[in-house]
Amino acid sequence: MARKKSETLSIRTTVEIKDLIRIAAEHERRSVASMIEVLVLSYAEQHALKVVSTPIKSKADR
Repeated sequence: MARKKSETLSIRTTVEIKDLIRIAAEHERRSVASMIEVLVLSYAEQHALKVVSTPIKSKADR
């Protein structure tokens, strides 16, 4: 099942880093945004990082 995307991320980086991301994305036949997701997920997996999700409170719980 595809993840629902609702967040935007803007970063400032060097031309070299941007070019490397673009080259990697082209190599994998992905968009730059998709390539960044793959890289972050790969890093998280290699370092056993996990997001601890918090349940969304209903109006009655507030």
